[in-house]
Amino acid sequence: MNNNSVKSIMTTDVATVSPNQTVQEAARLMSEKNIGALPVVENGQIKGMITDRDITLRTTAEGKNASIPVSQVMSTNVVTGTPNMSVEEAANMMSQHQIRRLPIVENNQLRGIVALGDIATNHAYDEAAEQALTNISEPSQPQA
Repeated sequence: MNNNSVKSIMTTDVATVSPNQTVQEAARLMSEKNIGALPVVENGQIKGMITDRDITLRTTAEGKNASIPVSQVMSTNVVTGTPNMSVEEAANMMSQHQIRRLPIVENNQLRGIVALGDIATNHAYDEAAEQALTNISEPSQPQA
């Protein structure tokens, strides 16, 4: 297992939205960029994540208008990594928390994001990605 840092595989040009942008703006950006999740950032600091699933479950399913702010729909308990952590550590963290995208933060500022696909497409990390995906793909219990 190669032990490079996530800095070598993370995406640094990260599309983001602010907490006061609308859900519709977030959805439009996801559509334009062909992505399913956006970090919610204010003054460079990550405040949350909004996913296409968040929009479906917390807006559409509840009959809410897409003009509500992202802050009402985003997940706020964001798991983050650091640029110097190893790719294996990142994969383990993603597996443990059942997430497919790990925002990378340094000095309280968003520096990049690592997606499970970034790890999977780097053959040095096949084993870590496979283990993470196996755990992420297990159905979680519905929230009470």
